[in-house]
Amino acid sequence: MKFHVPDMSCGHCRASIEKAVAAVDPAARVTFDQADRRVEIDTARDADAMRAALKDAGYDAAPA
Repeated sequence: MKFHVPDMSCGHCRASIEKAVAAVDPAARVTFDQADRRVEIDTARDADAMRAALKDAGYDAAPA
């Protein structure tokens, strides 16, 4: 699943997002396109759970 994360702007943001996703699904794989501010998450969890994890980390996310 892909999300647009408009506030993702640096390495710290990426680390926070990775940590939040891992808390919900330790087996998830996260890839970033920082230029387009997109995050792709390969997970068995549903999109709502991932969006909630991103929100808890302080990032609004919309499906991309």
